[in-house]
Amino acid sequence: MRSDQAHDSRRARRRGVAGKVAMYALLIVMSVPFVYPLLWMVFSAFKPANEIFAIPPTLFPTTWTLEGVSRIFTAQPFAQQYLNSLYIAALVTIGSVVVGALAGYAFARIRFPFASWLFLFLMAGLFIPTEVTIIPIFRWVASLGLMNTHVPLIILPVLGPGSIVAVFIFRQFFLSLPEELEEAGRLDGLGRLGLFMRIAFPLAGPAIAAVSIMKFLASFNLYFEPLIFLRSEHLFTVSLGLTGYQDHYGEPLYNTQIGATALTVIPVLIVFLIFQRAFVSSIAASGVKG
Repeated sequence: MRSDQAHDSRRARRRGVAGKVAMYALLIVMSVPFVYPLLWMVFSAFKPANEIFAIPPTLFPTTWTLEGVSRIFTAQPFAQQYLNSLYIAALVTIGSVVVGALAGYAFARIRFPFASWLFLFLMAGLFIPTEVTIIPIFRWVASLGLMNTHVPLIILPVLGPGSIVAVFIFRQFFLSLPEELEEAGRLDGLGRLGLFMRIAFPLAGPAIAAVSIMKFLASFNLYFEPLIFLRSEHLFTVSLGLTGYQDHYGEPLYNTQIGATALTVIPVLIVFLIFQRAFVSSIAASGVKG
């Protein structure tokens, strides 16, 4: 009897191991279309320019060269542009989290006239393309003497339509928090700001992670606004700087561009790996209450 049970237990374990192996094999196969382009981009930085467009395409270089990689930091001030994008993205992320959390908490917890209509009006801003408003914004920025500075690249994403999604995510999260938590805080003498700072905001980790990932990614990859507001090469962001890798005839230096592009993936990948679990849980919870 015991031998039969042990045999059945071993068989169940083997089935479980076989199932896991099959699942991981399937996941590896499914990941190929997503991982292969990234690997191709990394290895193409070490290819000669004519080999990048070889048909059929190859993953590994047949002739390894450092010519393209060596020009990344010498053809233009890429290190400075990289730092520009990093600090702009960091400030935009912090500002968006603060503004989005305050506005989202106000819409979720504070009862004031026309709150629902005001929130719908705010959401309608998502339907306005950036290209529609860029001319009046350009004239406004120019009148303030902020052209060729990073100020509009920080202020506009924080206070403009780009933060509407942040407000929505925080509002949905705060709506899902039990009101009993704040009632206990009121008994301890906390005011509205104290409830937000000591109870609501510390519990908003998933929403903070989701907003941080989206805003950092959007700001770090920003191209259109830097193209409009910046003129000096040392003030460029990486997205704008990538277009500057050209030879004397104006032709793109493809292997150098690809190598520089591979470097721009690193900070975004790090931020996502740090916050990915909280990001997924926040997106899943954003539709709990309306």
